[in-house]
Amino acid sequence: MATQTKDYYSTLGVKRGATAEEIRKAFRKLARRYHPDVNPNDKRAEEKFKEISQANDVLSDEKKRKIYDQVGFYSDSIDPAAAEAAARGGYGAGFGGGGFPGGARVGGRGGQEVPFDFGGFDFSDFQSSGGHGRGGAQEQAGGGFGGSFKDIFGGMFSGGHKARGPRPGTDLEYQVSVDFWSAVRGGVARLEIQRQEVCPACKGKSTMGGGSECPECHGTGQVTQMGGRMKFNIQCPRCGGTGKQQQGCPTCNGEGVVARREPLEFRIKAGTRDGQRIRLAGRGNAGTDGGAAGDLFLIVKVGTHPVFTRVADDIHVTVPVTMTEAALGAKIDVPTIDTHDGGGRTQLKIPPGTQTGQKLRLREKGVPSASREGMRGDEIVEVRIVVPHVQDERSKEILRELAKLNPEDPRAELLGEV
Repeated sequence: MATQTKDYYSTLGVKRGATAEEIRKAFRKLARRYHPDVNPNDKRAEEKFKEISQANDVLSDEKKRKIYDQVGFYSDSIDPAAAEAAARGGYGAGFGGGGFPGGARVGGRGGQEVPFDFGGFDFSDFQSSGGHGRGGAQEQAGGGFGGSFKDIFGGMFSGGHKARGPRPGTDLEYQVSVDFWSAVRGGVARLEIQRQEVCPACKGKSTMGGGSECPECHGTGQVTQMGGRMKFNIQCPRCGGTGKQQQGCPTCNGEGVVARREPLEFRIKAGTRDGQRIRLAGRGNAGTDGGAAGDLFLIVKVGTHPVFTRVADDIHVTVPVTMTEAALGAKIDVPTIDTHDGGGRTQLKIPPGTQTGQKLRLREKGVPSASREGMRGDEIVEVRIVVPHVQDERSKEILRELAKLNPEDPRAELLGEV
């Protein structure tokens, strides 16, 4: 039986020249939409999820994708070297270029096809010593074909009796909310995740007991793949080349994995930033047939603080100062993240003539770096001058005297520019 060529790029909704990152993002977007956990008891969504998983399995693997682009389909039985030669037209040497009318084609890179000029040639009569076309043309061995059609293409397909191997589990991604202080000082975060675990009944093999004859290949383990006018025998995708259709495990419905919810506790490193991606190896979905488990990625969402604002590893804080402190200079107490642990306040020197909005720096009073051991950010203090509410006449007289002694106009430069 023949199998239809599948367009994996269309399945994922990407262009043929898409990058690995674009393919990964497209698969993750579709996987979230069609995942069986999101669509319980929805057979159409289940089939769609299998289609996009199959497409991603080929296109996300550089070697598999190369074969797919060269030949037009993918099978584990295809020899990469033979596929490369086919894409370059290497098998056409000696009989291409119009030696026969018509033209058989094998799908090639970028949706194009590599011509093999076998038009009008009866392959069933082609022997290792030569071949006879329908029009009576004859080609001796060594004169161009160099052997039978089977010899030429035998290296491309190995026979198709290799069983489907282990399949790795998919990755998971969760967003976890962390309070401001846990991200700054470090701590422990907890959340509940849902992941796929190996089915306890079938041990991840997806099947139980023996099997019956595969209806796709009728027990041969092979199916015919069309490529233009040419036919290739490849491993049966339904039975994995075994020739038998196994009975699906009733516990996991033939998936090899079952969904489980479980609590998760993990340590937050001091200096963890908002949006940081934490990888927990092997904590993603379980693989099948002995395949490795995927990874779990946690996207950290850090909470805010009413006083401190964090920018990378620096801490920003706005501190009010009096008019006289700003004019004459002073030493004032300012809060730092270290005061959260009961430590003393840090003194900051306000230079004479400090203006509102001016920023002063406290070295190494910021957040400990999560990536550079022993390094800390700085604390940036923004000055906000507070104008006093004058009530008594004596204070007003003093301010009037001050104005007379300092008659400069702060708006003079602005008005001059206008």
